[in-house]
Amino acid sequence: MSEQRGHPIALSPKQQLVLTAERLYALHGLDGVPLRHIGVAAGMANKSAVQYHFGSKENLIQAILINRIDGLTHRRELLEARLSDGNLRQILEAHHLPLIELAEDEDCYYLPFLELLLRESHPMDDLTERHRESKRSYYAQLDLLLDHIPQPLRDMRMHQASAVCVHISADRHRMRMHGVTVAPYVLHVSQLLDLLVSILTTRPSEETLAALESSPREAPVFRELP
Repeated sequence: MSEQRGHPIALSPKQQLVLTAERLYALHGLDGVPLRHIGVAAGMANKSAVQYHFGSKENLIQAILINRIDGLTHRRELLEARLSDGNLRQILEAHHLPLIELAEDEDCYYLPFLELLLRESHPMDDLTERHRESKRSYYAQLDLLLDHIPQPLRDMRMHQASAVCVHISADRHRMRMHGVTVAPYVLHVSQLLDLLVSILTTRPSEETLAALESSPREAPVFRELP
């Protein structure tokens, strides 16, 4: 159960199934957990509880994403309201900090779950319109500040920076869960933001520019990232 002002709040059966599935998938993989096991682990008497509430494994995975996306988007909107115009590091912090923070929550398995979806190329292009609008705004702000980076390198870097943030944050969550000593939180966040700034702003080498010049003109397609 979660808590609010010191009082426990009972989760609905659907919420309990979503959080249980997030944890089991993160620990055992998408193909390592039968749906009935999720129901049993969530304390459901009905062995077909997942099918009853979600209909299918794909719908359950989508529910796990949506369960976190709304909270992440809301937190991003609050941080974005305090941005200074043209400050790249602050823009990156407002967008990525809500995800980075999840590594500090021992009861949240969203980061390793999300990393798993990325590794298995699971589609994530059916998320909420509020989330998609937040992403469009984020990319538009970066575009204005990275005009010294030629396309399609700019889009590649934006996508790679987001992927790096997910993987580093998921790795920190794993290390903490296994009792491994990690860098202090403030240092971790500051260094990670420095890294993301570097990924985005470093001028491309002559070798990369030559490779870009000889590459097909068709722009690569990048997958959606929460």
